[in-house]
Amino acid sequence: MTKRSQPEPSSAARTASYGDQVPARILAAYALPALPLAAMTLPLYILLPTFYTETLGLSLAGVGFALLVMRLFDAVNDPLVGFVADRFRPRFGRRRTLFAASLPLTALSGFMLFWPPVDATTGYLLGWGMMLSLGYTASVIPLTAWGAELSSGYRGRSRLAGWREGFILIGTLIAIAVPFTIGFDTAEGVHGLALLAIGIAVALPVFGLIAVVIVPEPKEHTKQRVDFRKGLGHLRNNKPFLRLIFAYLINGLANGIPATLFLYFVSERLGLPEARGPLLFLYFLSGVIGVPIALKIADTIGKHRAWCWAMLINCAIFAVAPMLPEGALYGFGAMCIATGIFLGFDLTIPASIQADVVDVDTASSGEQRSGIYFAAWSLATKLSLALAGGTIFPALAFFGFDPQASGNNTDTSLLALAVIYAWVPIALKLIAVLLMWNFPLDEAEHAKLRASIDGETSS
Repeated sequence: MTKRSQPEPSSAARTASYGDQVPARILAAYALPALPLAAMTLPLYILLPTFYTETLGLSLAGVGFALLVMRLFDAVNDPLVGFVADRFRPRFGRRRTLFAASLPLTALSGFMLFWPPVDATTGYLLGWGMMLSLGYTASVIPLTAWGAELSSGYRGRSRLAGWREGFILIGTLIAIAVPFTIGFDTAEGVHGLALLAIGIAVALPVFGLIAVVIVPEPKEHTKQRVDFRKGLGHLRNNKPFLRLIFAYLINGLANGIPATLFLYFVSERLGLPEARGPLLFLYFLSGVIGVPIALKIADTIGKHRAWCWAMLINCAIFAVAPMLPEGALYGFGAMCIATGIFLGFDLTIPASIQADVVDVDTASSGEQRSGIYFAAWSLATKLSLALAGGTIFPALAFFGFDPQASGNNTDTSLLALAVIYAWVPIALKLIAVLLMWNFPLDEAEHAKLRASIDGETSS
């Protein structure tokens, strides 16, 4: 292992570190860029497959293949960006500089993907999707690592994650409201997705600049650097991280399946195509409400137990979905509210725990490497969504489901849609609960870990 002294950050990089109390001004400015970034995420996985298949006429298998290849591309660029994010130490700070530099590519590729020409092909979707994947990764990894390092407190990290995920949900609501209000059933003119593309292209650079100006660079707790091979060894030996990332991947797949199939389930299984937008909006609005509830319960019973209970209750709710009769607007609406509240738990709590498990690596390796850990986190997020899109679409096609059939699908194909939408995610969530129920890094253990890190870096 090659060890060398860690250079002090340049005086041009304004640094700070907080405990459990993070100023509201910092919380808000840090979370603001998450809004336009989130406005890309939901269209990419929920609206774009529908738009490119139903409106542009691309095949279901072709769109599923493109989504899978895009996510496989992430298997390369996520760890690469994470490694660069940790080793790159420019004059104005490693987190803020890389984040700012990524914004033009992210904004441009999102614009092109959401406002395609009428003759767009699968190759167009794949090409701009890969560009967005690279830009989005280079934006999100520094942003999440930035937040994880701004606070060393068990509860302070939950506040930062909660604000970020709250703004993500607000961005998601905008991403629902605009396309469904304006409409995206035509590829010509300024349709709903095109208007969303314009908004993202303007808001992302502006909000990103606000964050870079107001939020300081985190103080670094690196004593020494480790080479890439040794660094991977520390990552593999970080048992809390491995346990968390597998649980997160499995739960992400469980969430990705119904997210990908939501529009099809509502329109084809329930026969309520006109209610797709309002129900989706209701679901994510409930998620905003769920964030402060998640923070409160996590403070009371611990992060991992709060997350486990949320997953278990979600399983009980989802169990009744395939049994809903056609036209069950109010019944499914109630499900959207209940599961949406627990979405706030799924978004906020695991990300906060991820910041805690990075400390295990910092204590063992001597280098603060949040970037590579959040690269793995980002990859797990995208892989779960890719597996959802890349596996369930061919499975639905096998059972004869046709998204362009418009009410003419067979009973067998609709039953397959309902079972894959609801019962497959239940089995996956139960596995995630088993992995996380006795998670070892609670608030008391984390306090000991931070005391060790802070004592070593101050000496």
